[in-house]
Amino acid sequence: MFPQLSIVDNRVMRRNVQPVPLTAEKTIHVKNPPGTITEAAIEAIQEAIKSNCRDKIDADGEEDLLTLIAVLYSPENAFVIYGQPYEGVVVVKVTPEKKAEVAGILKAMKNVRKAK
Repeated sequence: MFPQLSIVDNRVMRRNVQPVPLTAEKTIHVKNPPGTITEAAIEAIQEAIKSNCRDKIDADGEEDLLTLIAVLYSPENAFVIYGQPYEGVVVVKVTPEKKAEVAGILKAMKNVRKAK
């Protein structure tokens, strides 16, 4: 089974790594600087989730925070899977509760950004 959407930045713990060969029908390139979530990245994730093909988003910058967007826009009962350094793989089942939790985190992040 292949994921519908893969999001990569080809970095592990801030170091460049050899890209992992992923099966994708379409690759979307977005700029997403560290510590941010760009509108372009959000739109790319929304588009990829709506499509019926296997997409890969190649983030120039950082992909870590984009897991929040993937949870927010994925359908209920989908799984968002990501790597956690020194821990292993994290699997999040998308539920209404998880979507609400992510929305709260994103709202808090937006308020912090405005406060600067």
